[in-house]
Amino acid sequence: MNLLKDNVPKLVRKLAVPAMVGTLFQTLYNIVDTFFAGKISPEALSALSKSFPIYFIIIATSIGVTVAGTSLIGNSIGEKNNKKTLYYFSHIVYYGILVSIFITFLGLNFAENVFFLMGSTDEVVSLGLDYTNIIYSGSILFILVVSLNSLLHAEGDTKTYRDVLILSFLLNILLNPIFIFGFLFIPAFGVKGIGIATIISQFVSFIIILFKVIKNPRVLKITNEFLLPKFIYFKNIFFQSMPITISICGYALAAAIIFTYVGQSGEYAVAGYGVGTRIEQVVLLPILGINTAIISIIAQNYGARNFDRIKQCYFTAIQYAFIIMLTSGIIVFISAGFITSIFSSDPEVIEYGKRYLKISAFVLPAYPVFFLSNGFFMALKKSENAMISNFFRNVLNPILVFYIAKHIDASFETFFWIWVGINWFFSISYLFVVIYYFKAKLNKSSAVVHP
Repeated sequence: MNLLKDNVPKLVRKLAVPAMVGTLFQTLYNIVDTFFAGKISPEALSALSKSFPIYFIIIATSIGVTVAGTSLIGNSIGEKNNKKTLYYFSHIVYYGILVSIFITFLGLNFAENVFFLMGSTDEVVSLGLDYTNIIYSGSILFILVVSLNSLLHAEGDTKTYRDVLILSFLLNILLNPIFIFGFLFIPAFGVKGIGIATIISQFVSFIIILFKVIKNPRVLKITNEFLLPKFIYFKNIFFQSMPITISICGYALAAAIIFTYVGQSGEYAVAGYGVGTRIEQVVLLPILGINTAIISIIAQNYGARNFDRIKQCYFTAIQYAFIIMLTSGIIVFISAGFITSIFSSDPEVIEYGKRYLKISAFVLPAYPVFFLSNGFFMALKKSENAMISNFFRNVLNPILVFYIAKHIDASFETFFWIWVGINWFFSISYLFVVIYYFKAKLNKSSAVVHP
């Protein structure tokens, strides 16, 4: 694939589908964890659900590293600057190691406080820590995998990571019951077993990605010159990754706020909502796949100053994603009760999960603008714009929803209807911001048009 010349709609599809499939299995991975937690107890299911805002710090950091690596390396490839490409690759790996040490410290020392802030019972806190302590102890594997893979994404290779995620998912299905319930000489670890299975699967993923990257033609050209740390590259990576990492961590804050409000209806309501959010993650996969595609395409074309192709790529992606989310919303609304019953046999958990999904179905078509606009700005090395949008959606929006809900003493359903309305308002506003940016900042007359 030539990201600078090939047909844009075809490129979006070619890059998005493997990324979509890979992210599907990554999310199914989490759903398998949720499924087995439900087999342990409703309290274990609640603990795993409430661990999400804590675990999300690793996800946010991984996204920040991925975006920084993909956009900076991709821009360098577009500029045909091989030295910058190799410097950014080596430094994104260094950066990944450093940042993983920092977040491991945070996770191991502050997770318990976060569980209690969400109003968890002692049993749920204990079960949650059994899981998060293991996950954070192996967080360096998560970050190294995406650091190495950022080079492949920048080159337009989304298939390798897809294959790794599929294998990781299959391993997780095999290992979860073994470590949760015990097998032969392996004792039953309960909730800890979910974390152990995850770390083993991540280690296998790391080994596969490492071997793939080592054989990459660009990496074979790395000499000692490119391994010597240079401040300028760390600085550029930091300012490209950290705004998006911090802003996405706001989603963890949003989740914590929502869990706190939902928790007023009891731990079973939390468990039902937790199941609903896992389903929502599956539904959002096409957007995430398309977002991966446009970051790769826009990053290279921005480096080559192909502004017309950037605009075409963005609006093509928005069109595809909106149609997919509209269809998905209808399916989720119709099948909400059945889907929730797969994860729990408890009638109360099923009822809360169903009620949440029926409301969530109405907000799904609003999400493409948020995710793809963030991807657009990140590919342009404008992470600060994505940070601002994340701050509005993931910090101010949930605080506003929480305030309104508390003020009117909103029920479970009313709380989420308010959430739907505010998200629609935000997405429409964000679309107009991007349209303005195209007119004011990307001057079509200066575009370099390639045949």
